[in-house]
Amino acid sequence: MSKSKPTLPRGTRDFGPVVSAKRSYIIDKIKHNFIKYGFSQLETPAIENLSTLTGKYGDEGDQLLYKILNSGDYLSKTSEEDYAQGSKHLTTKIADKGLRYDLTVPFARFVVMNQHEISFPFKRFQIQPVWRADRPQKGRYREFYQCDADIVGSKAIWNEVELTLLFNDVFNDLGLKDYIIKVNHREILFLLADYVGLKGKEIPFCAEIDKLDKIGSEKVSENVLSLGGDTNKISEVMKLLSSTDRAALMEKVKGINNDNQGVKEVVEYFESLDEFTGKDLKVELDLSLARGLSYYTGMIYEVKPTSVQMGSICGGGRYDNLTGVFGLEGISGIGISFGLDRIYDVMEELNLFPENITQPLDVLIVHFNEANLKHGQKIVMQLREAGIKADLFPTSDKIKKQFNYADKIQTPFTLIIGDNEMDSEEYMLKNMQTGEQNPMKVDEIIQLFKG
Repeated sequence: MSKSKPTLPRGTRDFGPVVSAKRSYIIDKIKHNFIKYGFSQLETPAIENLSTLTGKYGDEGDQLLYKILNSGDYLSKTSEEDYAQGSKHLTTKIADKGLRYDLTVPFARFVVMNQHEISFPFKRFQIQPVWRADRPQKGRYREFYQCDADIVGSKAIWNEVELTLLFNDVFNDLGLKDYIIKVNHREILFLLADYVGLKGKEIPFCAEIDKLDKIGSEKVSENVLSLGGDTNKISEVMKLLSSTDRAALMEKVKGINNDNQGVKEVVEYFESLDEFTGKDLKVELDLSLARGLSYYTGMIYEVKPTSVQMGSICGGGRYDNLTGVFGLEGISGIGISFGLDRIYDVMEELNLFPENITQPLDVLIVHFNEANLKHGQKIVMQLREAGIKADLFPTSDKIKKQFNYADKIQTPFTLIIGDNEMDSEEYMLKNMQTGEQNPMKVDEIIQLFKG
């Protein structure tokens, strides 16, 4: 049997102990705030029916779905005619399941299937991996975690405000100060689409606006013009999209239609945020923000770092009609998603992780012989039961080898057990940085680490 060099699929990664510790640190901070804000935890399967996933993310999103081949002889039910109709048709014959693309659509499915057991408004959070057949690049992976918080069953603008405050609290806890929360409203984008002569083509208009960061305003203007828009008005709107002057922007859109629902909600949203003056909120109205996913209907969010070259690290918005595609009408929802992998990359680049985050142990017990090892087994359990991260070198190797191991795993202290220590029940606690050693009883050691 020939040997092959082990490899990983592009866009996926292994996470060793150090990276995993840092990722857990981020997750713990996010989860703490989710719980603080009253969200309940939920988990859904990695695999969903393709009928659940398709048609929810726009044409481009559908192309990025990972399909799973049907079990067994999946080609036996196909014909030459199926092949002749192309890959899109053939896929429906050989794959009826796929890996989830995000956590929002599976959540909507869950709500519909469990609507009689849920009390509305229902607030849930979910921290799980998702998969997208995207082109891997910096900050963009094919397998990555999302950390979502959603509220369904309430149309109150307080939900939009609350999720903004949640962004703020999470990033404060992570020590990340350099970011901006960009907001917009799909109804305002639809208003602008109507204004440039694209009534009925609002979704394609939003899809083009969403490409501004990738292809630039000139190309986007060409694409919007090709949809059938008015040249002069498109030029006028493109200037609006590059402005960050909230007051001027709101005056302009009010001038187009003061009764627009999006205009009213954005005004109310910022009036509510202004009540939280002590929060130092970093929020900006950005009319170029479109969010490519087709299910958004109201306020939309995107969070970007300001001191690191990186795309959005969080996003979200209101989706009033998502459960309707599963047969449950009239349930409004809004949600946000923290991009764990991108947040990790930003924090790593800015050196924001605490120094001791990857420290696996408080103390390692080392020993000279088998009798010392046996004695150490009881000591290590006493320390663990007291809540101290403790370990015992498992064999009676030379003491130098044990100390070398302690250095390699960066253990701050070692506890030395020899025959004299067993007799006196005072064990030598060694500071591995300073080399200082002190004889201490187990109770004293516990007291030292418990502080």
